[in-house]
Amino acid sequence: METTSKDKIRQFVRETYGKIARNNEDAAERIVLSSCCGETEALIKNNEIKSAECCSSETNYTPEDLSIIMGYSKSDIENAPDGANLGLGCGNPVALASLKPGETVVDLGSGGGFDSFLAARQVGDTGHVIGVDMTPDMISKARKNAEKAAFTNVEFRLGEIEHLPIADNSADLILSNCVINLSPDKMSVYKDAFRVLKPGGRLSISDIVTKATLPNDIKESLSLVSACVGGAATIQETETMLKQVGFQNIQIKPKEQSRKMIDEWVLGSNAGDFVVSAYIEAVKPE
Repeated sequence: METTSKDKIRQFVRETYGKIARNNEDAAERIVLSSCCGETEALIKNNEIKSAECCSSETNYTPEDLSIIMGYSKSDIENAPDGANLGLGCGNPVALASLKPGETVVDLGSGGGFDSFLAARQVGDTGHVIGVDMTPDMISKARKNAEKAAFTNVEFRLGEIEHLPIADNSADLILSNCVINLSPDKMSVYKDAFRVLKPGGRLSISDIVTKATLPNDIKESLSLVSACVGGAATIQETETMLKQVGFQNIQIKPKEQSRKMIDEWVLGSNAGDFVVSAYIEAVKPE
C-alpha cells in the first residue's frame, strides 16, 4: 500500500467520527467497545486487513461503562450533560489538570464535549473553556449539549488541532483525550498548542503511544488509524517533539493496565502488544 496522504487520513477520520456523532444522538444507545474505535474498524487475520465490527456483542458497553474503565468517577458522568459522553477516550486528562477557577482551557478534539464540560465546572463562571473539533457533526452535537444544559462558560469551535482557531498566549491549559494520535502532523499540533498557551501554561493529555514498532499494514490502514492504533507515535518521538517545540517538565506515563482495553478495540489485532495509553504532561516556560 502506498503511503496514505495527510488529507486522506483527515477526511477518513472526519467521516468516521461524524458517523459516531450522528449515530449516538440517543445518550442511552449502547455502542461497541470503543475508546476511539468507532463502528467500522479492522480485523487483522492471516496478515490481511478486513472491515469488521470493533467488538462482539459480548463486550457491548455503554459510554458510561467505558468512562468508568478509563478513570472517570460516577460523579463526573452525572455532572456532564446527557449525550456529551460518547465513550471516546483512553483516560481522564481532566483529573490530572489541577484546574483553578478563572482559568482558560482549550480541549483538542472535543467531540461531544464531555471533557470540556467537566473542565467548565472546575474553572467556574469566571473561567472559559474552548472545545475544538474538525468534525461538523461533533461541533453541532456539543453545542446542543451546552445549550440544553445551560453552560455559559464553554464554547465549541470548528477547526483542526494543527491550526487552532485561538489567539496566541491565551490559554492556561490545553487538554486532549485520545485525539493527537489521529493527527498525521503531530509536530504541528504541539507547535500550535505551544503558541496558544500562556507562558507557564500546561498540557494535560491522555493519548495512545507505541511501545513497539508498528507493522506497515497497521500504520497504513485508515481503519486502524481511526481506531487510535495505526497513527500512534512512540514515547521517544513524543518526548522529542515536545522538547523541540520548547516544552519543559515533560512527563509521559504509560498505563500498562490499558492493554486489555486496547486489545478489545480491534478484535484479533493484539493491538495491546504495540500500543499503550499514556498520560502526557508538559509546561510552556515562563
